[in-house]
Amino acid sequence: MALPRGVVIHPDELGDQWFSRLCGSAIKTVGLHPVGGKKANESLEALFQAVKRGECDTKFEKLKQMGIALEYEVHAMSWLLPRELFATHPDWFRENEAGERVADFNLCVSAPGALTYVADRAAELAQVLRPTTHRYHLWIDDVRNSFCHCEKCRNLTPSDQALTVYNALLKGIRRVDPLATQCYLAYQNTEATPVSVKPDEGIFLEYAPFDRDFHTPLSDKSSEKNQRETAPVPELLRFFGKENAKVLEYWLDNSLFSKWKKPPQAFVLDLPVLREDLLFYEKLGFSDVTVFACYLGEDYQALYGEPEIDAYLKD
Repeated sequence: MALPRGVVIHPDELGDQWFSRLCGSAIKTVGLHPVGGKKANESLEALFQAVKRGECDTKFEKLKQMGIALEYEVHAMSWLLPRELFATHPDWFRENEAGERVADFNLCVSAPGALTYVADRAAELAQVLRPTTHRYHLWIDDVRNSFCHCEKCRNLTPSDQALTVYNALLKGIRRVDPLATQCYLAYQNTEATPVSVKPDEGIFLEYAPFDRDFHTPLSDKSSEKNQRETAPVPELLRFFGKENAKVLEYWLDNSLFSKWKKPPQAFVLDLPVLREDLLFYEKLGFSDVTVFACYLGEDYQALYGEPEIDAYLKD
């Protein structure tokens, strides 16, 4: 049986064009992904306010009528812990390798006040951005080597620190959504299995192989890059469990292939890789798969016409 499939797009891309693609498709879930990077907090706040004002109600109702679930996949840390709090709570922020407290990325996971604060903010976020699946994907900052090196944190691996955050977020979210689950994003520095921290009940694995070779199947043993990228997967599945374990892939991510710059580049789906990878993930025991599909909106269609992506959407 084929894995259930989803797509992840920017909020402004959810319009008539995508609804037309979704109609009659095999897609089960649409995830909204506010633009990340240095302005991730601003793009998340804009989505938060738009949903709160009811500006997305018509689109969300249309998804519901189509039988398609709604989720949010977000680099949320700079929204959960605003950087301006550094002035009053420097101990909440990470210590860099030079021993300096800095307000750049993530937080100090050994600071109880910081974990309490982000849990409260996660509850606030969940009151508005409520996935219909009750699956939450609030991620730490999208920056390599951005973890805390303070005396208490330095013995925790990046994966341990990330899981500490995700456990705290789930506690906060469940105050407003008792059925909530929260992902552990295995991505870049956090692909290794945590060592000293265990997942709370309700934490599920989301595996995002960003450092892969995008034009070679993951199962191809001749690709050293893909062998490195997939090596942690069996242990991750053992540690977190296969139930609800999902993949976040890049096969349709034209924002990545356009190097996150507009205008978008022309997109060609690598069909052999897509098909081999879907079989690979199914054999491993993942529950479902979703894929970034950004930069394929109206501006793309105006430049190049409709992209040929039905092999993922409908096969």
